[in-house]
Amino acid sequence: MRRRVLLAILLAVTVTACLLGIPLGYTATAIVESLTREDLAGRVRQIAAILDDEAAAGRELDLSSVRLAVPTGGHLLVTLPDSGRELTYGPNLGTDTVSEAVPIVRHGTVRLSIDAGPMRTTQTQVALLVALVVVATIGIGFLVASVTARRLARPLRHVADRASRLGAGDFRLDRTRYDVLELDSVAEALDESATALAQLVQRERELVGDVSHQLRSRLTSLQLRIEELTSVPDEDVAREAGAALEQAERLADVLDELMAAAREARAVGAEPVELGSELLGIADEWRAPLRAEGRSLKLKLQEGLWARVSPARLREVVGVLLDNALRHGAGAVTLAARGDGAASGPSVVIEVSDLGSGVPDELAEHIFERGVSGAGSTGLGLALARALIDSDGGRLELSTKRPATFTVFLPVPRAGDVKGVRWPAEKSPR
Repeated sequence: MRRRVLLAILLAVTVTACLLGIPLGYTATAIVESLTREDLAGRVRQIAAILDDEAAAGRELDLSSVRLAVPTGGHLLVTLPDSGRELTYGPNLGTDTVSEAVPIVRHGTVRLSIDAGPMRTTQTQVALLVALVVVATIGIGFLVASVTARRLARPLRHVADRASRLGAGDFRLDRTRYDVLELDSVAEALDESATALAQLVQRERELVGDVSHQLRSRLTSLQLRIEELTSVPDEDVAREAGAALEQAERLADVLDELMAAAREARAVGAEPVELGSELLGIADEWRAPLRAEGRSLKLKLQEGLWARVSPARLREVVGVLLDNALRHGAGAVTLAARGDGAASGPSVVIEVSDLGSGVPDELAEHIFERGVSGAGSTGLGLALARALIDSDGGRLELSTKRPATFTVFLPVPRAGDVKGVRWPAEKSPR
């Protein structure tokens, strides 16, 4: 795109410069010759007038009286046909001359000639100047074309990258606008799509969570009932009950595998990330806004923590939580990261808390719902953050209402994903 725009503008500028430059160069050289001839014609008329005056006074023609009107290096020739005389003044010139002639009263002719070399030199200089102007115009056109092509290509690349990130599950809103109506409309449409997809992912997560919880509860109850039947005196019944219990356990394993596969499928863009460096970089970005409000940011980071997450989504989610603490909290903000050997398998926990009044009871249950806010904001931030972290196979929870503490649970990379790092032994989820 950029190359095409650049070539199109450059071609237009080049053609325009040539169409104007060639006639301009020709006209400029013609003007130089015209000015030279006009000056020569004025001099020869002056000489003819002086000679006519001398002839009228009856004096013998003397060219010394008109030598001041002859240009330096010029040649004056006065032809008198009646007497068959020719009077000359100045050196003889070659064939390449510029001449002007006028008649005089005594039926003669006055011809003034100069060497055409200086005029040709001036014409060449003027032509080169015009050519230089054309080249400079093309050069300026190239610069303008480059800036214009870059200005048009950069928004298009940004929109393409935004669409690619959206397709990869990155639902962050991008408020970048380009002052181009059509591109701004596309950006608005992408933001609306990102919001809709984030809501869809959130609803899918809630649905999957509810379904898995219900299935797990019913399956556990079924296992307990079948387990009671394995202890009855009737051997046939006990044997069938044992077989049924084995099938129920296999079904529970299948359910766990399906849930793990679903989480893995959502985490398309996730990669092993060293949390220490990532969170330090995020903290550096947020210290200045907090300091401007007279607040501080404390870090409590466990060393050697790795998580499987998309770096861009991690920055967005932690940024949303820190912004939430800045807007709605008070006092120092704490950003902590630690390992968590939960029963569902090893994970990494990131916590963001502050010393404010916390989350009201009536808001706590709905704080991750779109449009829910306790301070007049849009209510999109936390809902989008939960959808983003869920896309990477993690989850975001409000772990403590007072003081407000938001906790991000991230999966640990699989063994072998990062060389030289040993992960805790994974436990079978139950």
